[in-house]
Amino acid sequence: MANIVKQELKFPTFKNLIESFFENDFPTFGSSLNKWIGATIPSANIKETNESFIIELAAPGLKKEDIKIDLDNDVLTISSELKEEKTEEKDNYTRREFNYSSFTRSFYLPEIADAEKISAEYKDGILNITIPKKESAIKKTQKRIEIK
Repeated sequence: MANIVKQELKFPTFKNLIESFFENDFPTFGSSLNKWIGATIPSANIKETNESFIIELAAPGLKKEDIKIDLDNDVLTISSELKEEKTEEKDNYTRREFNYSSFTRSFYLPEIADAEKISAEYKDGILNITIPKKESAIKKTQKRIEIK
């Protein structure tokens, strides 16, 4: 008699999520859930300069056409959704594979951000979004005034 191996697909339970919350250094609901479903959320770095905020988002393997950037009520949302289907027919069999991946990252813009002048560039797997500060928020360089 053939040995049958039973494989269980484990979905997160509330208890697993709570336990995972206390086991991780910087827990997030998304990261706990991602362990079970195999999803990834691109890493982001945020830099602040005197003139702007810069978001660097690691999104390798995508094309710029695959990425959407939306601004709604001072919330900047970056998202991507890819669907792929491959069919291979050989001799007496057909193999079909489906692949689906997506992500969404959202960032609240501070009041000093100039939403009308946001720009983005995608190069070598890195999405760079520049969010200029309003003119009134840019610190003026310090200057010494000579006394006469």
